[in-house]
Amino acid sequence: MTRIGLDAMGGDYAPDVIIRAVNGLEPPPFELVLIGDENLLKDKVPTWVKIYHTEQVIGMDEHPLDAIRKKPNSSIVMGMELQKRGELDAFVGFGNSGAYMVAAVTKLGRLKGIKRPALATFFPTVKGYTLVLDVGANVDAEPIHFYQFAMMASIYLERALGIDNPSIGLVSMGEEDIKGGEKIMEAHRLLKQSGLNFYGNIDAHQILYGVVDIVVCSGAIGNAILKFGESLVEIISDILRSSINRSIFTKLAGAMLAPSLKKSFGRLNYEQYGGAILMGVKGVNVIGHGRSKEPAIQNALFTAYKYVKEAVNNSIEEAIHSVAG
Repeated sequence: MTRIGLDAMGGDYAPDVIIRAVNGLEPPPFELVLIGDENLLKDKVPTWVKIYHTEQVIGMDEHPLDAIRKKPNSSIVMGMELQKRGELDAFVGFGNSGAYMVAAVTKLGRLKGIKRPALATFFPTVKGYTLVLDVGANVDAEPIHFYQFAMMASIYLERALGIDNPSIGLVSMGEEDIKGGEKIMEAHRLLKQSGLNFYGNIDAHQILYGVVDIVVCSGAIGNAILKFGESLVEIISDILRSSINRSIFTKLAGAMLAPSLKKSFGRLNYEQYGGAILMGVKGVNVIGHGRSKEPAIQNALFTAYKYVKEAVNNSIEEAIHSVAG
């Protein structure tokens, strides 16, 4: 049975929100292991949940590299260590994202042939969802990295989500082939010759229109787009809420529109897809938002399970080997 570890100490509301999320689950098709302070967890979760005791916690504001060195018995480090020892197949957490990524790379290492890992997350679009990477694992990227990001994402969508021959867009300063600087132009050339379903360059605004299934970009650009998108949704929600509360008439109109608005804006909520997948390391790691509540935590667990079940990492290594060979 697939074994998934869940960091019980990571996130703004841990461990309470982790406990509630676990209690809200029916026994899943995987073995769940909570990693954290047993004294805070025992007798508060179902009997089918296992607990691996750790005594240290890495805070959200700690420097990642210093923290994992100084706190070897933290829930983050032990989650990666258990994967390395083969005692876990995947690890999910909602704490210090930098510490998760550093611990994953240093403890697990990269998949054979992968130059750099990438953090991939789903963006809501008018058509559904688009997978965007990198959104923060690396500041910059070389042309070969863009190609490998696209290849890993294509395999994931095909194997885990059943999307046949997913289309790929490269974020640039315009759709023309000659725009974006030397690295982007070389990445464009590699992707065009790769055999992948490369759509071409795209502007960032096209992400929300769902013109492609996969978007590749540097970590700095991807992280900026992600943070901007999250804040935009919150601002629009605040503006609508303020407008609805202006008078009795707008309140009545708001009440009538509430079910439709809730459904529409619910699809824009990051909790719908759980967290970001750290692709390219020898393990399966899903890193969620620190503010995540129960739905996001539960969805992240099933995202990790599907990634393991479909053996995505094996397919990535096979694809890299076939290209190199």
